[in-house]
Amino acid sequence: MKHLQSSTMGKPARLLTILVLLVMILVAVNGSNGVVTAGHQEWPAHGMICTSNPSATFTLTTRGGAISTPDGNLVYMWGYSEAENPFQHPSPVLCVNEGDTVTIVLNNTLSHDVSIIFPGQHDVLANGLPSQPQFDLGGNLTSLAPVAAANGGSMTYSFVADSPGTYLYESGTEPAIQVNMGLFGALVVRPAAHLDWAYNEVAISGDDIYTTQFNPDAEFVMLFSEIDPVLHMAVEQGQPYNMNNYRSRYWLINGRSFPDTVAPNGAEWLPSQPYGSLVYIHPHNDDPGAGEAYNPYPALIRYLSVGTENYPHHPHGNHSRIVAQDGNVLVGSGGEDMSYEKFTSLLGPGQTYDELFAWADVENWNPVTNPIPVTIPQLQNLTFGTFYSGSPYLGTSDALPVGQQVLNSCGEYYHIAHNHALQQITAWGIVLSGHITFARIDPPLPNDCN
Repeated sequence: MKHLQSSTMGKPARLLTILVLLVMILVAVNGSNGVVTAGHQEWPAHGMICTSNPSATFTLTTRGGAISTPDGNLVYMWGYSEAENPFQHPSPVLCVNEGDTVTIVLNNTLSHDVSIIFPGQHDVLANGLPSQPQFDLGGNLTSLAPVAAANGGSMTYSFVADSPGTYLYESGTEPAIQVNMGLFGALVVRPAAHLDWAYNEVAISGDDIYTTQFNPDAEFVMLFSEIDPVLHMAVEQGQPYNMNNYRSRYWLINGRSFPDTVAPNGAEWLPSQPYGSLVYIHPHNDDPGAGEAYNPYPALIRYLSVGTENYPHHPHGNHSRIVAQDGNVLVGSGGEDMSYEKFTSLLGPGQTYDELFAWADVENWNPVTNPIPVTIPQLQNLTFGTFYSGSPYLGTSDALPVGQQVLNSCGEYYHIAHNHALQQITAWGIVLSGHITFARIDPPLPNDCN
């Protein structure tokens, strides 16, 4: 594999890299709003991709492979792949329903013992027995769960998914190394009675009643991780690695660094990194005008982290409402609404958040449902640009002033979402990478791009 310390690049190379990044952004977010083909499946271009099975039974096979980074590197990785599918990073998003008996058969092709743990799940069994930490004859902890032995071993885990929510699954064997190598994924448990709710609970605030109902066409997952490429090179070459020397150089969302984060699901140039993280929505609209779409429910964004540091992520253009943390819905014992709005969500190692995200359109201003009065200036007083097309609040597709042109031809509005720890929006020293993605908000009126 190629390992290049990108911070040694000269100024011309850096400028060329930034130019390429911007071109890739525009191609990715303007050119793929429909369906893309990935392998033998047709996936939506954006949004969470579920791996599901009516029996809630999955076969995961450990595989080695490589991912590409925006600075031109290839990094050796491990991952759990579904059945006989090739290596992918991150591992599949497993989706089950509340009450399912989940069975996961782990087949290990690596030269290391591996396992899976399921934080937040109860009474997990391994080959029919309680899954418990493992110790060697000297009493030293060797794994947090029974292992599938190296070079062909197998282990079957099972549990009842009794609590809806967003969870991780990850290796419990040498986790400091194996999780960084890529042995992790997201587990989504949906409420049995309300598949379009994040949780079952109903919250009460004064005379108002709230649920976690969301728009099923606007469900997203953002799985944050990081990479020390020196660790990965050592593992690839079978060399020891001193974790005291650990230093992250790459930061990823859904296995990609920006600008690849905004590329569609199943992008051809990212064959081993299938999941994008562009949040693609339409404005909240429960009182549509002529030709407008009825869109009363917010998007749901499921945040997870397998990193070693805190990640202060924020959507930059709007608040999110946090409705659950670590699979625990924020409803009090008496039904009190304990959810809260945040401009920045501080995602700690191993944490998950469920957040509702909506965008109000000034054209549909309402003192109750959309109390954000904004007066749009006259056309000649507006500024236009790559990510901006006519409205100070939401892009439009109206006529432009003479001499003006924009690249977001659908009238969509883009807003960056990124990590506030600025060293984590780099790729081995190259800026404008790492934990960055975008939200795309299309106008409420249908157009050729919808």
